[in-house]
Amino acid sequence: MLPALAFTAVMVLSACVSGPEVPVQPLRADFSAAITDLNGRPGPPPGPKGACWQDEIRPAVIVTVTEQVQVAAKSADAKGKAAPAVFATETRQKIEKDRGTIWFRAPCPDLLDAEFIATLQRALKARGLYLAPLTGKIDKKTRQALHRYQASHGLESDKLSLVAAQELGLVPGQF
Repeated sequence: MLPALAFTAVMVLSACVSGPEVPVQPLRADFSAAITDLNGRPGPPPGPKGACWQDEIRPAVIVTVTEQVQVAAKSADAKGKAAPAVFATETRQKIEKDRGTIWFRAPCPDLLDAEFIATLQRALKARGLYLAPLTGKIDKKTRQALHRYQASHGLESDKLSLVAAQELGLVPGQF
């Protein structure tokens, strides 16, 4: 009787304990929403007075298409012996999207002093993207870390965007 009572008590108590909480990942900002493509027109785009812009070359998107094409139809000789159709593989490249220039808002150059850049490096370091010492300069390692951060949010650029600066807590709200 005692083992059955102990088993029942354990089962009742275990029902009260919830399993491990699955952490909810925060939503990642999509920086690609801040990109403006002028489709070949000169930039920068019209925008708020005093807005600063950066541009980036968007490479062409080229895809390789491989397909089987029939080079000879199914046939039969005079004696009725059938020969199957003959196929060959053709490969060609196709430009899916032409090269172009994209534009995005950026913090204005007067804001980008050594203290601001050191803060940017600190923010990237806190996210495990910048492992070098703080220099207060936009050097190669800073650009690489910035590119990794922005690319993970949909913007392929090593130039600081305004939306990234806001997301990193470097500049307040919307400009």
